[in-house]
Amino acid sequence: MLLVVSILKAFSEILAFSLLGQGVLWLIAGKSRDTNVVYRMFSIITRPVMRLARLITPRIVLDRHIWTIAVLIVFIVWVFAGYEKLNLCMTDGIDDPLCVEIKQGLERRREK
Repeated sequence: MLLVVSILKAFSEILAFSLLGQGVLWLIAGKSRDTNVVYRMFSIITRPVMRLARLITPRIVLDRHIWTIAVLIVFIVWVFAGYEKLNLCMTDGIDDPLCVEIKQGLERRREK
């Protein structure tokens, strides 16, 4: 389960950086962004979360505002995955090296 949660968290981080990169290129490239190879790559990566955002929002929401819902979805998934990862490590006592590192970091923070 820890592996699944870690993969979900990493996937949400990749999506977040892809959305950020796409947004920066949207500002920089202007009208020629559709021919920009990097922008198109980011668009392919973020397409599933953008479709999900379009699916869950009412039709009255304009397409140009869908990206804010997509960012919110990615953020919620990232927070949930981080919380579950921490919860799994602290309650189940997993001897995974990542859990050991998380526990050591928390102990160092308590000492300060």
